[in-house]
Amino acid sequence: MTASTGTPRTASPELLRSVFRRHAAGVAVITAAGERPVGFTATSLSSVAADPPLVSFGVGTSSSSWPVLAETEYVGVHLLGEDQEELAATFARSGADRFGPSTDWRAGPEGVPLLGGVVAWLICRVVARVPAGDHRVVIAEVVLGEPPEDGRPLVYHQGRFTALRD
Repeated sequence: MTASTGTPRTASPELLRSVFRRHAAGVAVITAAGERPVGFTATSLSSVAADPPLVSFGVGTSSSSWPVLAETEYVGVHLLGEDQEELAATFARSGADRFGPSTDWRAGPEGVPLLGGVVAWLICRVVARVPAGDHRVVIAEVVLGEPPEDGRPLVYHQGRFTALRD
């Protein structure tokens, strides 16, 4: 498949969204402990470095999770499996009861909320919050985790959660 030869468009939020709808991304949930636990669905999770082990993710400064993430020292990073669309949707939905009775979670190391049944999880210490437009890019060092034993990832593509095809 080759790139379109259509008319280029001026940069805008709509252009960026339309391009990135075609970019498949893994789905993660980021959590943090505050007065009440917070969390959100992220498709911006990225491995930054192996030594020291660093990850990054973006979070909107208008997000309900941002006030806690702006201050917290530790975050949880959870990789979701292909059967966890509902969990991803809950943490993506504004106003949802993310840590209600239907969510399997417990307080983990450093008080970080850990979600049950995920493909893998990491506890990370925040080392930087980099301003990036209406977001912050959070860079965090992995301090503890549970590696995956098995499980296929949940993927976000074309504006919806989906599974990989064989």
